[in-house]
Amino acid sequence: MNYLKFTTILMSVVFLSCTKKNETTITSPDKNIQVNFELSAEGVPTYSVSHKKNLVVKPSQLGFEFENLPSFYNGFEILNATSTSFKEEWKMPWGEQLLVKNNYNQLKIELQETSELNRKLNIVFRVFDDGIGFRYEFPEQDNFKEVLITEENTEFNLTGDHKVWWIPGDWDIYEHLYNTTKFSEIDAQQFVGHKNLAQTSIPNNAVNTPVTMKTESGLHLSFHEASLVDYSGMTLQVEPESFKMKSVLVGSKNHDYKVKQTVPFNTPWRTIQIEEEAKDLIASNLILNLNEPNKLGDVSWFKPMKYTGIWWEMHLGKSSWDYGMENVNGEWKDTGKAHEKHGATTENTKKFIDFSAKNNIGGVLVEGWNTGWEHWIGFEDREGVFDFVTPYPDYDLQEVVRYGKEKGVDIIMHHETSAATQTYEKQQDTAYALMQSLGIHAVKTGYVGKIIPKGEFHHGQYMVNQYNNAVIKAAKYQVAINAHEPIKATGLRRTYPNTISREGLRGQEFNAWSSDGGNPPEHLPIVAFTRMLAGPIDYTPGIFNIKFNEYKKDNQVNTTIAQELALYVVIYSPVQMAADLVEHYEGNPALQFIKDVGVDWQQTKVLNGEIGDFVTIARKERTSENWFVGGITDENPRDMEIDFSFLDEGVIYEATIYEDGKNAHWNKNPTDLNIRTIEITNKSKEKFYLVEGGGFAVSLIKK
Repeated sequence: MNYLKFTTILMSVVFLSCTKKNETTITSPDKNIQVNFELSAEGVPTYSVSHKKNLVVKPSQLGFEFENLPSFYNGFEILNATSTSFKEEWKMPWGEQLLVKNNYNQLKIELQETSELNRKLNIVFRVFDDGIGFRYEFPEQDNFKEVLITEENTEFNLTGDHKVWWIPGDWDIYEHLYNTTKFSEIDAQQFVGHKNLAQTSIPNNAVNTPVTMKTESGLHLSFHEASLVDYSGMTLQVEPESFKMKSVLVGSKNHDYKVKQTVPFNTPWRTIQIEEEAKDLIASNLILNLNEPNKLGDVSWFKPMKYTGIWWEMHLGKSSWDYGMENVNGEWKDTGKAHEKHGATTENTKKFIDFSAKNNIGGVLVEGWNTGWEHWIGFEDREGVFDFVTPYPDYDLQEVVRYGKEKGVDIIMHHETSAATQTYEKQQDTAYALMQSLGIHAVKTGYVGKIIPKGEFHHGQYMVNQYNNAVIKAAKYQVAINAHEPIKATGLRRTYPNTISREGLRGQEFNAWSSDGGNPPEHLPIVAFTRMLAGPIDYTPGIFNIKFNEYKKDNQVNTTIAQELALYVVIYSPVQMAADLVEHYEGNPALQFIKDVGVDWQQTKVLNGEIGDFVTIARKERTSENWFVGGITDENPRDMEIDFSFLDEGVIYEATIYEDGKNAHWNKNPTDLNIRTIEITNKSKEKFYLVEGGGFAVSLIKK
């Protein structure tokens, strides 16, 4: 199916005469947001942003520093300023909704230096009803062929000491807990050398994006980037006293420049989402709309699914990733000393397949199936260790795929690269071809550890290209990628819809082994308004055995079981794991919600929310007329009344409600769950009580 044929486009062009010689403005379609562009007397490009005539971003400078070339931030004149309007509706092949409206006004400023260099630079602003995006364009020109960017000097001058939800601007990992502070209190470098992280590098007092804020007047802002291609990831350096942020690109230890590009090229979009209510940040499609349309065409070979897997048991210590082979003269040998705890066996995989087949779960992820796990984490010589086509002796890949097909369950491949990028790059064609030959259409990739080649970071240009090139190559073999230890999501799933999900946050696994008490109850009510604004999250919810004392007495999941169910609706991904062990699901009536809940959505409604406190989301399944609702809270209990007026009119739904029991508590009694069934229509209102760290989930099945 050609999804582009559903697109309708309205476009108009207006050539602007600037109100002043060096100033021009553009507004959003609803006139509420305005961007003002101006050149200073020295020819420095600046912009400011207003919402309903109130400044959101004060005049802020734009520009670049280069290696072996003069700076690129002053001495400009405006050659031309062009305004266009654009309106379309496009169809998502999978996602939070079926149809996406894309409506913006655009201002393109064409600049040229007044010096003898005469270099040209375009700055393009797109203004939506829910925020703005802007990027730099380096047009083709005779005297400017290659650029080595040492820094991009994009400023965001804030109007006050906003409340901020942030993680440090780590060049290697996003797996930090979110901090809630005033802007003036941001201190990223206190997290240097975090003991629970595989690798970390925080060279500046900077934050990673998306970073979300609330102004004193109650306006909600989120700063991020869109369409990150062949460029370094952007962190935002903080100047606490002046309330200023400035872009700092992720660099490399191997050269002084941070981005190497050939002219012509465009940078990623720098984005600011602007909403009066926090819940509308989640509903925004601004990041997606700033990406190019689908380049792959029909991707119906990928099916959104729920999945189980051989994964959580390794984090608990019940089983291991490695089999117990030994490296003899450079080759992995089965010495007969097999590790009795190896998890990825044919027998164990079939157990998960049987469970999935019985419970409307479409896939099984298998980690630790391939050779190399004995020699990866903590080792410097990781190149050539992993083999992405050779199973361990106790895992029959062809047999588990055959058995899965017989039961209607797909195998999800796993490729842990150990950040040995050249090994993975060399083996990708062979590995993806094997998957294609077996009818396997999804792979979870991992990049744990320090990047090889040495000196590169996970979020620099080298790795941005590694991640993106893997997606493009995988598409040729009808393979979709769920990346862990990834580059941030920037909406490229629109352009390459085999980019299905990613980690890129502190996930569920930290609850199993971190020494700091795991993820606190406020974590996910923050994540929904920060990391989730970037794109789908493979958070791996659904832990029923919340205390798991038989495995680890000092660790647990810091939610109630009702919240674990709610996460299937609240935290979006087209692949959702039922992460617990099979034996912890068997016989538990809460499993019914996981069996019923959808993964691919026709509509999404964000019903309420405050950052770090609570959020409730309703989603309508694409393949049925059924709705599902999930609500979660932080460490504070709260009452909620949900208005079901979003439901289809004249329809009666059988609502099964999974809610915290009256004695429930995330720590004292996390598995206390009440299940009740009532009838609900779009005239109904229903009250819910969420305990500390609790939540509720509702399945609404059309009668």
